[in-house]
This record gives sequence, structure tokens and C-alpha cells, in this order.
Amino acid sequence: MDNQIAFEDAVTKILELIGEDPQREGLLKTPHRVAKAFAFMTEGYHQDPKAILSKALFQSSNDEMVLVRDIEFYSMCEHHLLPIIGRAHIAYIPNGKVVGLSKIPRIVNVFARRLQIQEQMTEQIADAISETICPKGVAVVLQARHMCMEMRGVEKINSATVSSALRGLFKSDERTRNEFYTLINSPSPSRF
Repeated sequence: MDNQIAFEDAVTKILELIGEDPQREGLLKTPHRVAKAFAFMTEGYHQDPKAILSKALFQSSNDEMVLVRDIEFYSMCEHHLLPIIGRAHIAYIPNGKVVGLSKIPRIVNVFARRLQIQEQMTEQIADAISETICPKGVAVVLQARHMCMEMRGVEKINSATVSSALRGLFKSDERTRNEFYTLINSPSPSRF
């Protein structure tokens, strides 16, 4: 059986189990829509982060921090399949090579578009950048809201979870680490 059809059948069964009528006008196309949405929200399983980063590596004499901050991401918690909504801040210190800036948010999406826990996603992003670019240091901070905490369970609205992963100079050099935290905690720059 085709995966799309099997997924749609499973969604139809879920609708029945919660007491809905899958033949109701508003739900007729819901199984198809849900299958397409899940295919998009989990496309990270079919992407190789190291291949993405490797396609845009360039020689550079720059040895100062490169920071891409406030990268929005949307993921799903692996425990409840509920949304995780957050922002990523990622910095690295080049070691003879820089990566195309657009690849940093792409790497966030690769890992966000898998079932996740925030702590694991933070580590995965840091490791992919560290292992592929081989910089002098990598820093990743994720700030996120978890709907599994807000919509159910403890129902703590607007609570935020912050996780970090530090590699190389960001871990060993206090000044570098402090510079990173100062930059990500400063007011957002005005739009150009």
C-alpha cells in the first residue's frame, strides 16, 4: 500500500476514534491535507545537513565570529506530536572557510522538520556545523515554546525553554562566549 494512502487511512481512523464523522463535508479532504502537511513537516528525515553545508563552503581569511540570529523554526515534539515554536541563534568562528549564510537557516530546518526534543535538536545543529565546516568554535542557542506544555499537561502559557550547545572557542574562551551571549541578547537590529 502506498504511504500516502496508508497515512490518509490512519488519519481517517483517528477522526473516527475521537468521535468525528470523516464523511462530514468539512472533513472529507482532511486526511489528504494532514498527510501532505506531515510530509512537509517531516521532510528533514530525507535531507543530509552535511551535504547542504558542503555545497556552499568558501575559502576565507575571516577569523571573527559569524552570527545568524533570530532564525524562526517550527518543529514537533516527539512525545506528543505537538508544535514547538522557536528561534535559533547560531554562530561560528571560521577556520579558513565560511559557509553561505542561507545554509545556516536551512540546517535549522533540516533538524526542525523531524520529530524532536529541543535539547537533541540543539546538539544536532552544533555537531553538523562543527563536523562539516571544522570551525574554531560553534555556538547554538534555541529558545522555544512547547505546545505540549501550553495546550495540555501543566498548561503553562508563554513559558520558554532555552537550550545551548557550545563547541571549541565558545566553550573554552569566556570572552568569546560572552560576546556571543551579548550579541544574541541585544535588541534586534532595525530592518534594512
